[in-house]
Amino acid sequence: MEDDAGYENYRVKDMSLAGEGHKLIRWAEEHMPVLMDIRKDFEKEKPLEGVAISCCLHVTKETAVLVKTLKAGGAEVALAGSNPLSTNDAVAAALAEDGIHVYAWRENHDDYYWCVNRVADYKPSITMDDGGDLVTTLHTTRRELLENVIAGTEETTTGVHRQRAMASQGKLEYPVVAVNDAMTKHFFDNRYGTGQSTIDGILRATSVLIAGKTFVVAGYGWCGRGLAMRARGMGANVIVCEVDEIKALEAVMDGFRVMPMEEAAKVGDIFVTVTGNKHVIDRNAIDAVKDGAIIANSGHFDNEINVPYIEEVATRAEKVRENVMEYWMKDGRKIYVLAEGRLVNLAAAEGHPSEVMDMSFANQALVAGWILREGKNLENKVYSVPEKIDREVAQEGNFLPWALK
Repeated sequence: MEDDAGYENYRVKDMSLAGEGHKLIRWAEEHMPVLMDIRKDFEKEKPLEGVAISCCLHVTKETAVLVKTLKAGGAEVALAGSNPLSTNDAVAAALAEDGIHVYAWRENHDDYYWCVNRVADYKPSITMDDGGDLVTTLHTTRRELLENVIAGTEETTTGVHRQRAMASQGKLEYPVVAVNDAMTKHFFDNRYGTGQSTIDGILRATSVLIAGKTFVVAGYGWCGRGLAMRARGMGANVIVCEVDEIKALEAVMDGFRVMPMEEAAKVGDIFVTVTGNKHVIDRNAIDAVKDGAIIANSGHFDNEINVPYIEEVATRAEKVRENVMEYWMKDGRKIYVLAEGRLVNLAAAEGHPSEVMDMSFANQALVAGWILREGKNLENKVYSVPEKIDREVAQEGNFLPWALK
């Protein structure tokens, strides 16, 4: 299908998957009561009538619930994936069938930025980003579109860091609301969502036993805290690697061993990076890991593990399972890298559980309405989610009533 200008209205892998995608979306809707309540209000009030919203988000069943809610509010929504491996092709097909301009398919490494540019073509008034690639594209190669943008939202820590850096340098040309920093986002999505979904991704990729293994967590922010907690709950002996003295002390107080990565490399069985930094597992650590080590990443970008170095020094590489690459080192050791070093919880599993994404995406939907009301009063900087919205999401969350039943 094409629009009046001759552009495709969507591009997905296989429209025959739409039926399966609708079932997945329906399952997520059953477990996202806050966002579904917002959808009912949006359907009545149409607060986003005629507004173009371009999104660069992981194309999951939970994201589908968000974009369908935005559409119910009257918005014209265009969606690109925010990672080459995080798109669920069935969900993408279902969204296309429902009238969402979706440009996403799994393993779209070569066309990733084509998809980002395609959603920019819709001249958004609001952007929704996960990692900052859409915001960066608009500020670099698509600057002619900046005048249309009222404000944007950012879903993840990595993107917020990028946009705060742009603001401090005077280069951010429209306001951005850090949804990532909402209490109902990072307390729950980052901690409980990342903790569970990362373990899920590792298990789906490898089927290894976690109990009794030494599990190394690089980074003790909210994501690292959740992952360390869940790994310990699975019976692992957990080591935390953290360069921030206060966070390292917190990890010690929480009962974890803390040491530098180069020391942890000698004893770890499973390694996961969740820092947002580059080459957290670098040459020295790679040279030191023992035979059979499993290495994964749950940070936004795929540069936390120095995979190019592994590929350079390996004498042989073979895909031994879906999302598992086996590398043979010169000294006979084998190292296993999961999901190409990309987000293992999305590339090898389904991402965060619907219940925690319910809170994150409820913030996204309500902030979109707030931007339309308050955008003209905002400066070109990064804003926090208004406390009233944050608390409204928490109040509507239904989690405590479920726990008490």
